[in-house]
Amino acid sequence: MESSNILYEDNHIIAINKANGELVQADIPCADSLEEVVKMFIKVRDKKPSDAFLGVVHRLDRPVSGVVIFAKTSKALSRLNTMFRLGQMHKIYHAVVQNRPPYDEDLLTHYLVRNERQNKSYAHSAPVPGSKESHLRYRVVAASSSFFLLEVELLTGRHHQIRSQLTKIGCPIRGDLKYGYPRSNPNGGISLHARSINFIHPVSKAEITIVAPYPNDDVWKHFTQW
Repeated sequence: MESSNILYEDNHIIAINKANGELVQADIPCADSLEEVVKMFIKVRDKKPSDAFLGVVHRLDRPVSGVVIFAKTSKALSRLNTMFRLGQMHKIYHAVVQNRPPYDEDLLTHYLVRNERQNKSYAHSAPVPGSKESHLRYRVVAASSSFFLLEVELLTGRHHQIRSQLTKIGCPIRGDLKYGYPRSNPNGGISLHARSINFIHPVSKAEITIVAPYPNDDVWKHFTQW
């Protein structure tokens, strides 16, 4: 890992700009997971005699890029977990889609059902057995000759929520074969980027906003001003 991947760091928190294809945390400890890579980076950089403490606070899907926060202390981990559970972390995503949404901005409410075998979630317009009510707000913020850039505010944290809800309104994310986009991206990821996160620091109580630069991908170059 390069130090340039670090978006923010202090004694309690480290934020990383995750690349497409990186796994945040493996079910079984894996040297290639972002969790283990960051732990090793801190251990080597800080010349720690034993393993560095690193707590996983939240995850991004493997094909998604953008800001991921880890806790460097148990105090921060406990408090950040509580903040995520209470919806006190304000997360903004940017998504590139080929089809213009029905409205330039809208609040979407769907009822998501997760299929464990397929590792996929299905969005329904009305409640169905086993569904979870899910909300997000989006707005169209820019357009190129072929694509639209959506800013998405995630209001609930469901499995594949943005991917399934945007597909439900006819706007699958660029490169997302699982959710109906016709072609894969050259890098194998999808054009969904965790752009920023805003929260009150769990220890210092200062307001923190972390912004993740876009991936080095041709489609994002059309939207660098955003």
